Amino acid sequence: MNLESADFQDANIEPTTLNNLPAHNIGRILIGRLSAMGDVIHTLPAVQMLRGAFPDAYIGWLIEERWAELLCAAGASRRGARSQLRPLVDEIHTVSLRAWGKSPFSMATLQKVATVWNDVRSGRYDVVVDLQGAIRSAVLARWSGSRVVYGAAQPRESPASLWYSRKVIASGRHVIEQNVSIARAVIENHASLGRTGEVARDCIDLACALPRDPEADARIDKRFAELGIGAFAILNPGAGWGAKRWPAARYGEVARGLAERGLRSVVNFGPGEEQLVSTVEAASGGAAQGFKCTITDLIALTRKAQLFVGGDTGPLHLAAALRIPVIGIYGPTDPARNGPYATPNVVLRSAESVTSHIRRAEADEGMLEIGSGDALAAASRLLEAAHLRSAKADPSTSHGDR
Repeated sequence: MNLESADFQDANIEPTTLNNLPAHNIGRILIGRLSAMGDVIHTLPAVQMLRGAFPDAYIGWLIEERWAELLCAAGASRRGARSQLRPLVDEIHTVSLRAWGKSPFSMATLQKVATVWNDVRSGRYDVVVDLQGAIRSAVLARWSGSRVVYGAAQPRESPASLWYSRKVIASGRHVIEQNVSIARAVIENHASLGRTGEVARDCIDLACALPRDPEADARIDKRFAELGIGAFAILNPGAGWGAKRWPAARYGEVARGLAERGLRSVVNFGPGEEQLVSTVEAASGGAAQGFKCTITDLIALTRKAQLFVGGDTGPLHLAAALRIPVIGIYGPTDPARNGPYATPNVVLRSAESVTSHIRRAEADEGMLEIGSGDALAAASRLLEAAHLRSAKADPSTSHGDR
């Protein structure tokens, strides 16, 4: 088997600073990134960059309702003074395009659309930054009433650029870098900079950009105490389509191996993934426990994990954003563009895998070449590295039993 294994611990944007940059002509900024989970997380560094450059600006975000908890903890106010429950943006505007599309001309749908439209237009945003690159997000950006709409010159859906007044040639290989390059263009055009800077890894702390809910932390702690779980890894067998899914039974085998290393496994799953979880649990011999939770609770859960194992999915990118060591098991998607970013990680991908975004239900043949032993070897490397970092940070932990 020819298996590629790549570490990306140092795949970060070059450091500089964005503190105390004087802002001009921007008082209100609207971000357009509607979905999905991983893509919203990949947008956070660009928005943090804008927040650093324009610290006094009022920043709103237009997002699908189902992903709003990535910006604001469940039950918290979606506008007003920022806090740890909503740390990055001042206001969240939500849409439910999938639900609206089922009955687009019903009175209920039209009323909801009108409400969102009025809320966004009443925000009187000076600049809209569309980081979705889709026709629907570009149209919504134009509907905001802002005369200045930024977007990629070559967006994901080409016609979207027709609605942009400022087109930016995005640079960088990883999607995070591409989003940051668009944000940088906004800063160059609207802030007085002595030089063009890069976003610093020290400035981009996504653990601070993601909501933190003390009540969710307490719920997770209580649940783990009841289950008798201490140190743990998160396994995520689900994915957006079949070709991105590694066989569920192999996750169970990984759970057994991690248990021998003193690490329990919790299996994250969403709607319709119950069979996957059952397969993992059965193959684990009791070493894995299914764990279904809301996005707010998933953020709290992930913050406490020692390791994450999964494919190219939103939960993997959440773990990377929270600097949790990640084992990424990749098939048809390109880890150079969509891989775990700025966290200790190992990406496993067979040389047989061909990059494609066709949503095939069949398993990727290259992914089937990756065995549970490969994942466990990667886990040993990451856990050993984490132990060494911990020992270096606290020399008193470098002696005694490991």
